[in-house]
Amino acid sequence: MAPQVFLITGTSTGFGYELVQKCLSEGDKVVATARNSSKLKFDNTTKDNFLAVDLDVTDQKSIDQAFDKAISQFGRIDVVVNNAGYGLSGEFESLSDRQIRTQMEVNFFGLINVTRKALETMREVNKPQGGKIQQITSIGGQRGVPTFSIYCASKWAVEGYTEALNAELKPEWNIKLTCVEPGGFRTDWAGRSMAFGENKNKAYDHINAEKQMGERHGTQAGDPAKGARAMWEIAQMEDPPLRTVIGSDAYTAIMGKIDTYSKNYPKYKDLANSTDVEGYQRPS
Repeated sequence: MAPQVFLITGTSTGFGYELVQKCLSEGDKVVATARNSSKLKFDNTTKDNFLAVDLDVTDQKSIDQAFDKAISQFGRIDVVVNNAGYGLSGEFESLSDRQIRTQMEVNFFGLINVTRKALETMREVNKPQGGKIQQITSIGGQRGVPTFSIYCASKWAVEGYTEALNAELKPEWNIKLTCVEPGGFRTDWAGRSMAFGENKNKAYDHINAEKQMGERHGTQAGDPAKGARAMWEIAQMEDPPLRTVIGSDAYTAIMGKIDTYSKNYPKYKDLANSTDVEGYQRPS
């Protein structure tokens, strides 16, 4: 495949940082974004293959300006990777309303605003039309994980939004959407980047979220560079999947979830089918 222009959010650490390095090493062009892009440092960059720009996903003006600069430098954007986000950990009743709303602002509303701009660019600016949008969600976008109720809510929201959006796009626009669902990777996600509940509810004396995450940090299955390589490989696909997990733990978890679903719904088949209007004929 010919070199592509990537715009990647949240590139200061973790997947975003590793994906920028991977793209550059493969000869692609990269727009690396962060809230403070002046701190971004990557190897082998030139003005022909790299642009660092400020992008705060919670600020629409910042999003618009970042895309404008990217188009001005490279003329098109082939792949947008919505990687910016963070984890909020703690029992639901220990999370403040401010924390809950901030988690949704960054992980969901920020992502949909970047996606809106990406759709417009890929349809109206790119010649020929088309592009790929990767939503970096989580295995927590497919299953509920204790102490991550609102984080999971934000990622489940992205999954449902993306699946519905995928059914709205005209095929001739050639815009492909993928939810990439990582398991645990040895990034800063569970370390420096993690936020914890600020109003500890004493009823939850059986859970210590900070201790749990401290023990997990650095022991996860996933190698961030290999995760970034997988994201890059998905961007090379002519027809990428709507969703895929990355990480052996995520694969085990999703297969377990599918098994649970396949047993649960048939168990209540009679109940499910008992509520139709009398004489209703289902569409064929």
